[in-house]
Amino acid sequence: MASKVQTSIINEYKKNGWLVLNLVKASANGFGDLICFKEGCKPLFIESKEWNDTVSELQKYRGREVQKYGCEFIIIQGEKPKNK
Repeated sequence: MASKVQTSIINEYKKNGWLVLNLVKASANGFGDLICFKEGCKPLFIESKEWNDTVSELQKYRGREVQKYGCEFIIIQGEKPKNK
């Protein structure tokens, strides 16, 4: 779960005019956490990861799969926390 990263991504994309849906509980395993829609743009699947998370082979496969159907797929990884 990448809740802080997801919140940041959702807020940024909404601010830029995208409709953002969280798919974590509404999709098959391996699909991006978020799907974003904007007029004139391809649907965008986003896999959000905390700085120390890894992308699974299934997630990479699903990314290629949605691209095959004309969608965009990106992975956004959070930054490593700075030492206090």
